Amino acid sequence: SGVAWNESQHCRLLVPEQLQLCRRHLEVMPSIVRAARLTQALCQRSFADMRWNCSSIQRAPSFGPELLTGTREAAFVHALAAAAVAQGIARSCASGELPLCSCGPGPAEPPAPGSRWGGCGDNLSHGLQLGAAFTDGSARAGSGGTPGLRAVNRHNGAVGRAVLSDSLDTRCKCHGVSGSCSVKTCWKGLPDLGEIASDLKSRYLAALKVTHRLVGPRKQLIPKEGDARPVTEMDLVYLINSPDYCTPNPQLGSLGTQDRPCNRSSVGSDSCDLLCCGRGYNTYTEEVQERCHCRYRWCCSVVCRRCRRSRDRHVCK
Repeated sequence: SGVAWNESQHCRLLVPEQLQLCRRHLEVMPSIVRAARLTQALCQRSFADMRWNCSSIQRAPSFGPELLTGTREAAFVHALAAAAVAQGIARSCASGELPLCSCGPGPAEPPAPGSRWGGCGDNLSHGLQLGAAFTDGSARAGSGGTPGLRAVNRHNGAVGRAVLSDSLDTRCKCHGVSGSCSVKTCWKGLPDLGEIASDLKSRYLAALKVTHRLVGPRKQLIPKEGDARPVTEMDLVYLINSPDYCTPNPQLGSLGTQDRPCNRSSVGSDSCDLLCCGRGYNTYTEEVQERCHCRYRWCCSVVCRRCRRSRDRHVCK
């Protein structure tokens, strides 16, 4: 993202539909690169305590099978990436980084009492439009897997953007003597992407398994199980069951959990019982250095000593 994008050098690395957008909007590509890096970081943070810890996303764009075959994990990644790209473009518009867009339009509703609309809101509409054109480009490409997989990827991308749209809220800044906040200037802004990732993680856990089947005149995504609830525009969906990720299996995209650190006192997904898949764990004692005996020094710093202590570290067999 720190380099100027070159049409012949960089754009040609993309799929054809993304290639055309890249050539028309070179100025937006650094925002998209930042969004991709943020997607990687947040995916790994969101799944750090689970058997699938999203480490394979670092191999992008050479994804493993678990992110190419319509799994629940792929649903989360597609949704988060779509939200990240749309948010990145929306904020770049507001910051003045992009010459073809600016602040988002002012809200139609009147401001709250004691406040006024002002500032520079995130340009969500431009972010959604350009973001959808880019992230759905690979899903529309004819070589991007089966029609069912492309439909699932498009659906999950739309879920990510819908969650982002719902998160747009009012931000305000106070004005007044000595911070009295007699008048507030307000605008519409988007939250940090971490909040969107948390919402999508909940939808990942409740995702629906679907099939791509002819319903009336066209094919639609419908629940695989006949007694499941209908698919809504806010549901993440997937086509195939994921492996348990307990043991290495390159054909399924499973790296296994051997040598992963676990929490012996936890009862959640990071517990040694669940994370180690019942294989047990090894305990190691290690010495760590940390700050201790800290005191405040006038004025104005905190001075600490360095202390050594032993702690136990538990690692899956």
